[in-house]
Amino acid sequence: MPAVYGRDLDLNLLRVFAVVAEAGSVTAAAKQLYLTQPAVSAALRRLTTTVGAPLFARSGRGLVLTSRGERLRRGLQPHLQPLVDAALSPPTFDPATSDRTIRLGLSDAAEVWLLPPLLRVLAREAPHMRVVAVPVQFRTVAAALASGLDAAITVADELPTSIRRARLMTGGFTCLHDPRHAPLRTLTRADYFAHEHIIVSYNGDLRGIVEDLFGVTRNVRCSIASFANLGALIEGTALLATIPDMVARQILETRPHLKTRKLPFAITGAYNELLWPAATDDDAPCVFARAKITAIARALHRGA
Repeated sequence: MPAVYGRDLDLNLLRVFAVVAEAGSVTAAAKQLYLTQPAVSAALRRLTTTVGAPLFARSGRGLVLTSRGERLRRGLQPHLQPLVDAALSPPTFDPATSDRTIRLGLSDAAEVWLLPPLLRVLAREAPHMRVVAVPVQFRTVAAALASGLDAAITVADELPTSIRRARLMTGGFTCLHDPRHAPLRTLTRADYFAHEHIIVSYNGDLRGIVEDLFGVTRNVRCSIASFANLGALIEGTALLATIPDMVARQILETRPHLKTRKLPFAITGAYNELLWPAATDDDAPCVFARAKITAIARALHRGA
């Protein structure tokens, strides 16, 4: 293409040439192209100058191709229609046959509640589509989306206008415990602070959401960076974990012997949002994936 531009070839001239070659006259071609006859004639003169050889010869009231013109026509035929189709035909997308890989940025909480049902949906409806999930947080999500993610699910603050956002859901928090080792019939504030806790801290310290919201200090035995293995860490211990309701429900699906108790104080989480680059607004596989993610979140929220 740079070489073509170097010769100052206007690619629109090739379309004019193809229509004239098919119609056999400037007058007929001008009607098809919605141009004037002088405009078509001028385009042919420009193309002839660029090619450096005559492309048409007069035959009666019409035009016939020269040998150079015929060679150009044969070269154009395989390419013009695919170019028109690429520009004007709507994209086709069939989830049943698509092998698209969707790159998702997920907060660790979203990974717990979203990925299992999303993978089940894809297995039924889009068995060849794949998911690459990478961790994101509210501090890193903008850069992650700019680097090539198709979408992200997390809590977010201010974002560039090039990123679309849609609220998925918000939820409260609950206390997860193993009743065999921490038998909580009720959970008073005194009981809560008398126990040892395991927390999820993105800062790698001993402060969790309770410390940040209420300015109090718990007896934190362990701080981890993700909710992913929290159920396994709670099991068999007297530790308490204060976690989002959505995460707790997913953990209880696989570890039903664990239990939850209502917290002795109210914690309302921030909205989880579905975020995506504006450039993928009309990307059919991304639209499909976003619709499934939204449906999963709504179903889980209704079941809360």
